[in-house]
Amino acid sequence: MTAAPTPELTTVGPDLAVVHEGPTVRRFDGLAPDTDHELGGFRFRTLPAPGALLTRFATVNDVHFGETECGVAGGLDIGPIFRSPAGTEPYPELMNRGAVDEIAAIDPAVVVVKGDLTSGGEPAEYQAFLDRYETAFGARLVHVRGNHDAYHGATFAAFPTQEVVLPGVRLAVLDTSHEGLAGGVLRAEQLDWLDTLAADSDRPVLVFGHHHPWSPASGTRPSGYFGINPTDSEALVEVVARRPSIVGYFAGHTHRNRVRTFAATGPLPWVEVASVKDFPGAWAEYRVHEGGIVQVFHRISTPEALTWTDQTRQMFDGAYGTYAFGELADRCFVVSPRPGSR
Repeated sequence: MTAAPTPELTTVGPDLAVVHEGPTVRRFDGLAPDTDHELGGFRFRTLPAPGALLTRFATVNDVHFGETECGVAGGLDIGPIFRSPAGTEPYPELMNRGAVDEIAAIDPAVVVVKGDLTSGGEPAEYQAFLDRYETAFGARLVHVRGNHDAYHGATFAAFPTQEVVLPGVRLAVLDTSHEGLAGGVLRAEQLDWLDTLAADSDRPVLVFGHHHPWSPASGTRPSGYFGINPTDSEALVEVVARRPSIVGYFAGHTHRNRVRTFAATGPLPWVEVASVKDFPGAWAEYRVHEGGIVQVFHRISTPEALTWTDQTRQMFDGAYGTYAFGELADRCFVVSPRPGSR
């Protein structure tokens, strides 16, 4: 007998909450911000809405067009491995179709795709990405490559720096990938660019890149670190520490939801957001208010997406679900201004 699915409180924003229970989705809209609620079998407090809403935008990462096997990691035989059944829509197409439709429904000012656009860096895979995202969002699309795109020396989406100015916020997008490497890098000229941009900014700055940084508190300095290498991570943290206009750094790459803080940057969040392609199947909404920015995590909730992601949560001998989902505070939170910011 198959066990009944466990209800999960997936999302809590200022005005909504979402509970998933297998294929069943219960969405509670129109909630009062910063208020205790008891709904769907859960007690929770909605996030505050810090002032007037100025704009909203969305991000995705690890969309992996062209991938055919889900659950493969560095050749390790952990299992289970999942594939789309023969004759059905490939799962990257299925998941990204759901993500695009849900994102389009909030009419975002910008959509940032922060890396791993493709599985193997093939031009045809990149074109499939553009066919889905550029067709939907046109000039609102901002994208940058990840390690899967750069493995074999592909140079598409190799934009070292990109700036987007929106009401109440400035977005700084960095290419953290390097040809042939799984880990990430940041070049001196990119850090100089970020330093200057943040020094001159008249509004909060959010920084985006594919790779997450190494923690300065770590007891080891691995030369082959999976994220941004330790030396470049330290340099990034130094820039962020001295520029109070920067209020958060947002990555993908790890396929998990996680928020860390570092001593040098206080409560500033160093964020990782789960992938589109497998459990939990994610995209993130950012609501820019006068007094802060709210990250609202969304699990892609088309019926076929939920069927796929409920399977793939069992990857890596069942450990993937807990790893990838994270805690509610890793998914939904407020990014606050820093002392000294304008």
